[in-house]
Amino acid sequence: MPDLPPTADFDHGICAVDTHYLRPGLAASHLIVENGRVAIVDTGANSAVPRLLAALEHKELDPDSVDYLFLTHVHLDHAGGAGLLMRSLPRAVALLHPRGAPHMIDPARLIAGSRAVYGEQKYAELYGEIVPIAADRVREVADGEHIDLGGRMLECMHTEGHARHHYCIADPIASAVFSGDSFGISYRGLDTAAGPFILPTTTPVQFDPVAAHAAIERILGTGAESVYLTHYSRVQNLVPLAQQLHRDLDFYVAAAEKVAAADDREDRLSAALTDYYRDRIAAHGTADPQAALDMLRMDIKLNVQGLLVWLKRRGAF
Repeated sequence: MPDLPPTADFDHGICAVDTHYLRPGLAASHLIVENGRVAIVDTGANSAVPRLLAALEHKELDPDSVDYLFLTHVHLDHAGGAGLLMRSLPRAVALLHPRGAPHMIDPARLIAGSRAVYGEQKYAELYGEIVPIAADRVREVADGEHIDLGGRMLECMHTEGHARHHYCIADPIASAVFSGDSFGISYRGLDTAAGPFILPTTTPVQFDPVAAHAAIERILGTGAESVYLTHYSRVQNLVPLAQQLHRDLDFYVAAAEKVAAADDREDRLSAALTDYYRDRIAAHGTADPQAALDMLRMDIKLNVQGLLVWLKRRGAF
């Protein structure tokens, strides 16, 4: 076992575990503990598996106390380590959107798509060998379905704007939603006196702006006081954050449509998003604006790629 990874404990048996994906503070798994039973929300990549097992051991929780892996969607920074982790969790069932479940049972298409986004070498560095999950340990969750974790009822909500295989988990006991990527990303290293800095993510290949707006509103509609993001953990004061996400999505769409006919559309869109976030960072009162912008470089690149796929799917070029 490695040393205990950075964790953060919250009320109602919720704990964030840093999966150390790419760097500290970029991606978190969350444990939910109720009456000695455990659910894990998103697993990170294979490299996160020892960290999650160490977190369970630190909390004196046996691996067989884990009943569920809630995999909000099958992008590999969220679910890439699920198959490997399941080997150590004898009772656990992986819960997935119906469109995502087949890709955990047979990850061939998922692997091919990720290699296309990241390239062969980078893919291998990030994700290694994706372990399939046996079909009898995978369960599809319907929209609105409730899952009983030790007497605590958790509701699965399909939220398909980031990916068509995405769902969130509403936790009324904690007045919280575990949002995967449906409520954007917000790195704690960008927090200032003005609060969290948040932005939507349009990672390839299934971005849908109409559904993305609807997902944000559905999360708000739960009345939750907290949202636990995979990137990165808890945010509160949700209404202004949702308003910012809506504004950013509208900017993304307008900026993408503006450059759709240009031969150098990728460069132009990248410049537009970079300038936009440079201005937003300055307005947010960040101590080191250049470092903050550098922290967002990868997200901007992936957002540009996702927006270009969206434009192409609509026949814009």
